[in-house]
Amino acid sequence: MIYSVRGVLAGKGENYAVLDVAGIELKLFLHSRLLESLPPIGSPCKFFSSLYVREDGPVLYGLGDPEELRFFELLNSVAGVGPKSALAILGVATINQIAAAIHEGRPDLLTRASGVGQKTAERIALELKHKVKGKESGGALQTMESDADVLEALVGLGYRRDEARAALGKVERTLTDPSRRLKTALGILGGKGDEKSGGKGR
Repeated sequence: MIYSVRGVLAGKGENYAVLDVAGIELKLFLHSRLLESLPPIGSPCKFFSSLYVREDGPVLYGLGDPEELRFFELLNSVAGVGPKSALAILGVATINQIAAAIHEGRPDLLTRASGVGQKTAERIALELKHKVKGKESGGALQTMESDADVLEALVGLGYRRDEARAALGKVERTLTDPSRRLKTALGILGGKGDEKSGGKGR
């Protein structure tokens, strides 16, 4: 089992990164949030990994930290959920938000991930309900619900999805009103927001 890999970021594609490990280049598939947060090409990088062997060969999946790796493997333990679906789920929200959706019985929020239908989402919520802890469930769910709409609004205004998601990540979680989250994110994108902004004075 390959637990983690460390090397130099040699390249990246639509859903993967290439890591140069002592002259050997490894291709790791990543979820969208992690892919968007990668440092520039040539930077040192480390991924926690999960190896899956398919008929056409082994596939390596990369996660950002041990908790993401644990959650990725937990999602994969559910019947009908493969690594692609698990990555897609991790790409639409943070672990706390996903755990809150599962803990509070909100499978509809999981269907926002590509390839995850209602039945699969319901199975995930049912099988993992007692295996995950929903911390601050109410706030996490509110943020998850509003951020999907805010993200689409920012993209509609012409911002790239990766920069819009990065700006949303800098907005305080305690700020749950969608319009205020949008306004604060716009301030950050325009260079007017603080590194961590709660929209004070707006």
